[in-house]
Amino acid sequence: MTTTTTHPWRWRVLAVVLLAEIMDLLDSTVMTVAAPSVRAGIGGGEATVQWLTAGYTLAFGVLLVIGGRLGDRFGRRRLFVLGAIGFTVASALCALAPSPEVLIAARVAQGALGALMIPQGFGVLAAVFDSDERGKAFSLFGPVMGLAAIGGPILAGGLIALDLGGLDWRLIFLVNVPIGALVVAGALRWMPADDGDAGARIDPVGAALVAVGSALLVHPLIQGREAGWPWWTFAEMAAGVVAFLALGRRQRTSASPILVPSLLRKRAFVGGLVVAVSFFAGVGGLMLVLSLHLQLDLGHSALWTALTLSPMAVGIVLSSALGPKTAGRSVLHLGLGVQVVGVLGLATVVAADLPTWALLGPTLVVGLGLGLLFGTLIQSVLATASPAEVGSASGALNAVQQLATALGVAVLGTLFFDGGLVVALLVVAALGLVSAALVTRLPEGDRS
Repeated sequence: MTTTTTHPWRWRVLAVVLLAEIMDLLDSTVMTVAAPSVRAGIGGGEATVQWLTAGYTLAFGVLLVIGGRLGDRFGRRRLFVLGAIGFTVASALCALAPSPEVLIAARVAQGALGALMIPQGFGVLAAVFDSDERGKAFSLFGPVMGLAAIGGPILAGGLIALDLGGLDWRLIFLVNVPIGALVVAGALRWMPADDGDAGARIDPVGAALVAVGSALLVHPLIQGREAGWPWWTFAEMAAGVVAFLALGRRQRTSASPILVPSLLRKRAFVGGLVVAVSFFAGVGGLMLVLSLHLQLDLGHSALWTALTLSPMAVGIVLSSALGPKTAGRSVLHLGLGVQVVGVLGLATVVAADLPTWALLGPTLVVGLGLGLLFGTLIQSVLATASPAEVGSASGALNAVQQLATALGVAVLGTLFFDGGLVVALLVVAALGLVSAALVTRLPEGDRS
């Protein structure tokens, strides 16, 4: 039976949630262009460049796993507002950071507080929209999130070039202050308040295993190169794998598992998460290595770099608007094929030492592929979940996206500094092909 809503401000609530999503996505991606400018301004080594992005996404991905459960327990609007306030304050601390260590710590705080804010939005929207309008509301997330993710680096380049008041890269964080204030004010004015469920429980052991396992995998991948790959880097990675194996076992025995247990019994859902890991690891590091090549290898400015990468955003908009409207394996295969062709085109341009403008065409092609993939992958994975499982499935997918992005930044950044851009791009293309092979684990069309 179709439910109805009497909430008069549901579309304003949607606007607030989307604005929070944009703020989060911009800050999770701006460092792909801004990192060299930050390093030039306050110092730091090559690992600093990777940590400026990975620190944010790692903290976000780890706490996102429990962020939704905290909203269930203490109330979604309360956690959304607290997260938005904290995110805004952390952004100001980033802008004021006097050293790379302080900036990385503030970036980690940003990610952690964003993980409190973002999961609440989906639950709030499910409460204020009826079943007839809910699909229309959620359909806006795919193109908005995809465009914001690519638009972040472009915005960073423009703000650094603007250099308003001599603030240089610090301006990319200060713009969050007025945006965050709007998000907080809108949430307090229009979001419905709720007290939460006192019976909701969070598994502390499961949450700890997620945090420890993720850190043990990402930390050695970033620090290992500068340290000369000592024995402890391999020991940490092995321990990280063990932690995730223990997490899988814990989910089957815990009285309050992080994931709904029935999801782990669905091969299609588990396979979909594996696809997401492969895909987002490749995409997560792609923008970083392209930006590093343009700025460190070729000596271009942040603005020139942003403009060179802007065709990717154009491609996402075009394929999101004009591409197939149905989700399923065929669309995913098409998108991955287009993306891989674009990445191989980039590798060819770099290997042949062609002029910078020759990157524009392949960059557009990559964007066309990504526009087909972002929303379709999300829909395809969530299609494997029943209505009662969608909340848990959504949280898991978002967490996997962030953790895979952190992993991709660590791996591809290391490959770039060791072997150059062509090697990194070939790995991105390989991950695209692996993703295409794994897509067969997903349902075709809308079947669950």
